[in-house]
Amino acid sequence: MDRVRSRPDAIEHVDHEQRLWRRFYPPTDREGLVPLAFVFADTTEAKVANTVAVLQEAGRRYWAPRRYETYHRGITAKDYGQAVPVVVTTLEQLQKHGADAAVWRRLGRKGEQTLTAALDNPDGDALFRDQEARADAEEEQRRAAEREAQRPVCKRCGQKFTDQRWKETTAHRTAWNAGDVSVCGPCHADDVARKEATAEASRLQAAVPPEPKGDPEPDRGWFRRWA
Repeated sequence: MDRVRSRPDAIEHVDHEQRLWRRFYPPTDREGLVPLAFVFADTTEAKVANTVAVLQEAGRRYWAPRRYETYHRGITAKDYGQAVPVVVTTLEQLQKHGADAAVWRRLGRKGEQTLTAALDNPDGDALFRDQEARADAEEEQRRAAEREAQRPVCKRCGQKFTDQRWKETTAHRTAWNAGDVSVCGPCHADDVARKEATAEASRLQAAVPPEPKGDPEPDRGWFRRWA
């Protein structure tokens, strides 16, 4: 209660499930507040029409749905979370056709409907979830297309980088060890293999002892002494 009293419009920010009336009324499985029905009796059609016009105009802030607060474009669904469904009919219609017949008119709509149809919100929460999911999917596809358009192409073989190679050449921790960042993974692997083969050949060559330059001259000292 303190939260509601703290500001004049705080009641509008109280969650639908926290409404006090929900403790006394069973759930309707519809967004919105408790429905309100007007049944006119012993009056003319003109007076009913005038009264309904006054109710519709004066009570617009209470029965009218709002726009969903979303960054998506093209959302046509309406938010009935804070709306009071107001339906009207006449006693004569109820007596003649019954309450289950299409004798109810909801403020903001044209024509008469059954009570169930009049209280339903086909352009409400269910439509919003569908449109939002579709918008999210389209946004994801757009982002994927933009990312794919930025994918690097190997300067050597013309193949596109894999996600792994793209990450290797751009991530700060791996770019320094990615070799030539303009080539794809297979070409980089060829470079690594070529470099390793060259290093191995150099190592093997360094391990071979040098060949002697020529036979040493035989010692002729003994022959000299006896000569």
